[in-house]
Amino acid sequence: MNYEVAGAGSISGIVSANKVLKNTYLLLSMTLIFSAVMASVSVAMAVPPMVAMGCSLVALVMVFLLPKFENSSAGIGFVFAFTGLLGFSLGPMLSYYLAVPGGGQMIAQALGGTGVVFLGLSGYALTTKRDFSFMRGFLVAGLITIIVAGIANIFLQMPILHVTISSVAVLVFSGLILYDTQRIARGEETNYIRATVSLYLNIHNLFVHMLSLIGAFSGDD
Repeated sequence: MNYEVAGAGSISGIVSANKVLKNTYLLLSMTLIFSAVMASVSVAMAVPPMVAMGCSLVALVMVFLLPKFENSSAGIGFVFAFTGLLGFSLGPMLSYYLAVPGGGQMIAQALGGTGVVFLGLSGYALTTKRDFSFMRGFLVAGLITIIVAGIANIFLQMPILHVTISSVAVLVFSGLILYDTQRIARGEETNYIRATVSLYLNIHNLFVHMLSLIGAFSGDD
C-alpha cells in the first residue's frame, strides 16, 4: 500500500512538473515574439539610448515586484509588460549594428547562436540524469562578477574588459538555462510565471552578450 501511495505521489509530481514546463514554454514563446516586435518598433522609432536605459531600469524594478503578480491572473500581463520593455530597450543597440557594414548578419548570427544554445541546453537538461544543482554557487558568483565588472567598465572603458565580461556572461547565462530548465523539469519550480521570467532573462542576456562578442571580434564594437 505504501508503494502505491508513493507511486501516486511521484506520478502527480511528474504531471505537475510537465504542466509547469508546458505552460512556461508556451508563455515564453509568445513573450519572445512580442519582445521581438517591440524591438522592431524601437528601431523604427529610432529610440534614444536614454529612453532605452529607462525601459531597462523600469524592467529591473519590475523584477522585485514579480512576487505580487506571479500567483494572480494579472501575472501574464505583467510578463508581457516586462518582456516588452526589455525588447523595446534593445532598439538603440540593434540600430547601431544595423548601421555598420554586415551588422544585419551579425544580429542574425547572434539570434541563431542564441536559439541553438537555448534549444541544445534545454534539450540536454530535460533528458540527462546529471544533477546541475551544484552549479548554483558558481552561477551566483558569476552574476555578481558580471555586475561589478560591468559597473567598473562604465568608468574604465576598457575594450578587453568589455570582451571578458561578455565572454563570462555567455557562459553564465548558458549555465542558467541548464540550471533553470532542470529545476522546472524536476518540479522544483512550480510557478510558470516565475519560470518564464527567469528563462526569458537568460535568453535576453545571452543574445545581448553574444551579439557584443560577435561585434567585438568583427571589429565593429
